Amino acid sequence: MKRVFITGITGYIGGTVARKLLDKNYRVSGLVRNEDSAEKLKQLGIEPIIGNIHDEAVLKAAISQADAIIHTADSADDAYAADSFINALEGTGKTFIFTSGSAIFGGKENGEKSDFVYTEDIPLHPRLEMASRVLINNYVLQSAKKDIRSIVIVPTMVYGEGLGLKKDSIQLPALISFSKEKGFGAYFGKGENIWSNLHIEDLADLYVLALEKAKAGALYYAENGSSTIRNLAENISRQYNLQPAQSVSIQETVNTFGPAGGYFGFASNSLCNADKARTELGWKPQYQSIEKFI
Repeated sequence: MKRVFITGITGYIGGTVARKLLDKNYRVSGLVRNEDSAEKLKQLGIEPIIGNIHDEAVLKAAISQADAIIHTADSADDAYAADSFINALEGTGKTFIFTSGSAIFGGKENGEKSDFVYTEDIPLHPRLEMASRVLINNYVLQSAKKDIRSIVIVPTMVYGEGLGLKKDSIQLPALISFSKEKGFGAYFGKGENIWSNLHIEDLADLYVLALEKAKAGALYYAENGSSTIRNLAENISRQYNLQPAQSVSIQETVNTFGPAGGYFGFASNSLCNADKARTELGWKPQYQSIEKFI
């Protein structure tokens, strides 16, 4: 029976991946910060490891006890954590699945539409703001040369109810909450920018398939459909009986969600194709409509 160590296990993605693995009789351990979270994990049949992502002794001990490591902690931009994992894993042949984020496709379009669809074989020339994230991804992928079965997964906008301790994603609930405050479904600039999206359970299934089938050094984009932000806003207006959807200035977006959330989370395009995962891993996502989950 394979032993899998997960970071971010109390989070949305990590918790759902853990549930899928437990259902397949994997032994799962997870990194948590305190006793309260540890107790909650025990009740789910998960072995808690108390520590943090920057405690190298804790990481090394956890890695030594595991066959595979899945890094889903909210730290796609954390080069220190990525380097710690690679150093601890070098020469072990163990699996390391790293979670990135699809804001790397963003062009800071401020609500304007771009139809360009990224696939894994298209070289990325990210904007300065996302360059470190792409460098980290490449570093993880190249660690395959250090006898690590390294894999990078790039989720797009994730929706649906999580199966772990955290039930909600980040982007869509934030957009709904902001829209309720404004009294109308909010989009940013023209709102014609497009985001690929996928359901949390389909994403978790992809992690399991990558764990079981992916080659070392493999990169997978994850999507099953797309939507403009304006379309989401219009659906939010309808579902929550708000005023008709309206545009909000980019500056207010940045003031509310910070520069990364404003320019890249809600006002840029993030459009990709996940046929590589479908073809290589036999991934068959089941959910197709983000609108149904608003």
